[in-house]
Amino acid sequence: MEKRISSGLRTTFLVHFIVGLLFGLLYLLVPQVWGRLSGWPMQDPVVYRLVGAALLGFAASSWWAYQAATWERVKIVVQAEIVWTVLATLILLWGLIFVDLPPLFWLNAAILAAFAVAWVVFYFRG
Repeated sequence: MEKRISSGLRTTFLVHFIVGLLFGLLYLLVPQVWGRLSGWPMQDPVVYRLVGAALLGFAASSWWAYQAATWERVKIVVQAEIVWTVLATLILLWGLIFVDLPPLFWLNAAILAAFAVAWVVFYFRG
């Protein structure tokens, strides 16, 4: 019998889908708006749009995982999310400490760190 995913993991997938969709659309469709809101000068909107596309890809995978019922169907998504959220958190922290990213990026780092913790916890609970 295949192991079913927990309601906590399903909820995490749903929340991740919503957050990824919102930030992904913001970065993809109106990168200049995000640049102004964050206080980070926009050099090249294409880079923001690429990040938006990546976020939408991860959001889509969370939507599909949310619809799945078994651990085996979502395990690889959780593994990919661990890599993405841990690395992105570390990169943002480095940027905030050494590159003087605007303070709003602490919010991004906190969101990514929270998801990283959730993905790791759910991965080890399997």
